[in-house]
Amino acid sequence: MKSFWSRTKIAAGVMVLTSVAAPSASSGQAFDGAKAYEYARAFAAIGPRWPTGPGHVKAEQFLRSHFQHDACEEDAFTADTPIGAVPLRNFIVRFAGSKPGVIVLATHYETNYPLRNINFVGANDGAATTGLLLAIADRLREETAHAKKLDGYSVWLVFFDGEEAIQSWSQTDSTYGSRHLAARWGRDGTLGKIKAFLLTDMIGDKNLNIQRETNSTAWLVDTVRQAAKKFGDERYFFQTEMSVEDDHLPFVQRGVPSIDIIDLDYGPNNSYHHTVQDTMDKVSAHSLTIDGDVILETIRLVDQR
Repeated sequence: MKSFWSRTKIAAGVMVLTSVAAPSASSGQAFDGAKAYEYARAFAAIGPRWPTGPGHVKAEQFLRSHFQHDACEEDAFTADTPIGAVPLRNFIVRFAGSKPGVIVLATHYETNYPLRNINFVGANDGAATTGLLLAIADRLREETAHAKKLDGYSVWLVFFDGEEAIQSWSQTDSTYGSRHLAARWGRDGTLGKIKAFLLTDMIGDKNLNIQRETNSTAWLVDTVRQAAKKFGDERYFFQTEMSVEDDHLPFVQRGVPSIDIIDLDYGPNNSYHHTVQDTMDKVSAHSLTIDGDVILETIRLVDQR
């Protein structure tokens, strides 16, 4: 998280799963959470992905390879951090829609700087939602392959860098990638095109319990709740609430309708968060199926507004 806690990971070779044909986002078929889990497993196997470390380079290569045939922008920039200038890189993958406007679906992909637990692989904290967006990309890619454009707004997938603090979480030492991109899109007019900004974070947990994040836009919270109700998944959403500082805030602060879809209850008394216990055995394909179904339905509902 965000203003409450921090993160970490371990090293390995880059493993890239090739995309296979998937049902279209509008087909009504269940989301493939097993595929999202396998993407997450391969991404977590890279190990720690802290900025300036070798795992971070491998994570960039992983995303670059996966999206080599898509409209993928690499948003490279240099952040001013407590350890000096640090090169960071957001990835933005665009799937064109048939009507003007954009829905942004985001996650962060890196782990925190190794000041504490250097063997933290962040299976749930970054890898799970990266895998989730990779599997959602497969659905969007299949739909645009047949129809050339999505039937609705464009959908942009954003993989943020630098969400984690370098030293200690603060407004200036955190969310580097989202603060950079929100400011850039504010300058060039892109923010005005965004109909909804959906941030996903830590929602691969086997014990899925997504809190209502109180900085989030009310109508988007209601839309996600409506989407969850369609699948009978209301019990996994918004049973409790809390305020969270996360990558959505730079967009909230600029008036973009935004929601943080996050589960900050990870392990007994949150004991897995930012520890070496954040491993793939704590992540569930079932939870990722719920996430994918609800997010795709949320996109459909936003398209109807």
